Amino acid sequence: MKSYFILYLLLFLFLNNSYSQEIPIHKTTEKVIIDGDLSDWKTPFLGPFVIHNSGEKSTQNTFVSFSWNDENLYIAYRCSDSKIIGAKQKNDTQIFNTDDLVEIFIDPDGDGQNYIEIGVNAYSTYYDMLLKCISPDCGGWKMSMAYNISGLETASKINPEGFSAEIKISFSSLEKIENGNFIKPKTGTKWRGNAFRIDYGNTTEYLAIQPYKSLKFGFHQPSEFAVFEFKE
Repeated sequence: MKSYFILYLLLFLFLNNSYSQEIPIHKTTEKVIIDGDLSDWKTPFLGPFVIHNSGEKSTQNTFVSFSWNDENLYIAYRCSDSKIIGAKQKNDTQIFNTDDLVEIFIDPDGDGQNYIEIGVNAYSTYYDMLLKCISPDCGGWKMSMAYNISGLETASKINPEGFSAEIKISFSSLEKIENGNFIKPKTGTKWRGNAFRIDYGNTTEYLAIQPYKSLKFGFHQPSEFAVFEFKE
């Protein structure tokens, strides 16, 4: 009986740790150039991404890394991709319906409302949007593709293994989000969010750095977002 109890305890701890993920954002003093070339990127990469609503292994690997300084948040992705789907398009096109891409969702105050979504494909085309509300509790699905993050920089680069992408978000732009309750981060600040990839290659897969234990389909599940912590 005692051995069964220990087994169940270990299983519980494993499952709990699988879904309680704290993602570090490391402070940098280096100048970060947004060009899609990761050869000068200093911060460790996390991953690989998994199927977003099951935690199962993906067909192709994706890794992400975060860094920050006093003015900006930086995000880098490294993606294996044997069959890149997409093309250079006009920015703010709904490329999430057609193209291989990486995405970031950021909810600084963690209330599940007024959070941002940014997506970038392998050809440096990007979109940004504001998710004002997705729950019936706040009036149902309300989003704005017309919303623009001022000073947003993105770049991608195709390489022999697949593609890489970089994103720069200025903190001053997030201060402008109405009802976003944004406060400029400092060491120890925690945000909610998640990092994703849509891969339309040989098999369509929806991937995340942190999977959702609810097993529901769809990236917009802010109650299950990971915790981003700003560190030195």
